[in-house]
Amino acid sequence: LCVNQLRERHGKSPMPENAIRAEVSNGARALTQLGFGLADNDERLEPLRQELLALYLDILGSQTTLFPGMADSLGWIEKSGMDWGIVTNKPSLYTLLLIERLNLPFTPSTVICPDHVKHSKPHPEPLWLACSQLGLPVAQAVYFGDHHRDIEAGRAAGMPTISCGWGYASSEEECLSWCADHHLTSASEIPALLQTL
Repeated sequence: LCVNQLRERHGKSPMPENAIRAEVSNGARALTQLGFGLADNDERLEPLRQELLALYLDILGSQTTLFPGMADSLGWIEKSGMDWGIVTNKPSLYTLLLIERLNLPFTPSTVICPDHVKHSKPHPEPLWLACSQLGLPVAQAVYFGDHHRDIEAGRAAGMPTISCGWGYASSEEECLSWCADHHLTSASEIPALLQTL
């Protein structure tokens, strides 16, 4: 929505949603480059990126919902007495506001953003910090991700990894190419997998 709103502001027609969706995990810079066909060194890139982020902050959460099966899986995790958290490369300004606006019936036990650490994913530091905050040995944690940097971070941190086929990866084949320890095609499969680990 933000990419197309920004394009409209600048006299451009909307882009297909699937083209934008495939770039979402790569952040605002990549989305701005996609939306305007800009190279890394283009002087228009940073002002447009800031404009995109302002639009994003304004509408953040207005069209956001959990993926199918995620609410039930998180409910099951909480009833089972497990801690869960979020480790993301999205800055805390946006992450915490999004969590608030989602108005979830459950609360993550920890939220780690890139401004909480020196190194963001795929470096393992954010995952180690999450485990430290939870008082949890790394070997007793698992990490779910929908981008290759998630799987790389989990592997580097020393925890089992699960690739999520319902996220922002371009295809099932892409997810499988990351060689995570486990792969799920739906968030509703989370409880069954966790019971085997």
